[in-house]
Amino acid sequence: MIVAMTTCVFCKIVTGDAAAHVVLDTPQVMAFLDFRPVFKGHTLVIPREHHVTLPDLPAQLVQPFFTAVQRLSTVVPVALEAHGTFVAMNNVVSQSVAHLHAHVVPRRRKDGLRGFFWPRVRYDDGEAADYAVRISEALLDEAQP
Repeated sequence: MIVAMTTCVFCKIVTGDAAAHVVLDTPQVMAFLDFRPVFKGHTLVIPREHHVTLPDLPAQLVQPFFTAVQRLSTVVPVALEAHGTFVAMNNVVSQSVAHLHAHVVPRRRKDGLRGFFWPRVRYDDGEAADYAVRISEALLDEAQP
């Protein structure tokens, strides 16, 4: 197991030493709202263990990681009344946090997102918690038979 890096903000979220609006927490994967979202509801999916890039991720963690990404890309449009999602991952270049993470961004037709220019927005007071609850509840609903 890779030891959590004390300077990695995502490792601090995993250990509870940094705050985040968590929407999914499993033994191998976490997902939480991006602090600087492209669009509100923008979620980051990370392995709980510290791995910097996708090539660094052990084979046994690939399936749980991408299953979480797939689940979120399914429920985010439902939870947020979006038309779809944009799923992306950087490896080293443009990777603002050196801990593997996938972006699941809610998309709406004509939302203005073009190419790889990612404008950022901010949440109003209490708004991030509301988005996190909506996504978490949609994950629970999706898991029900």
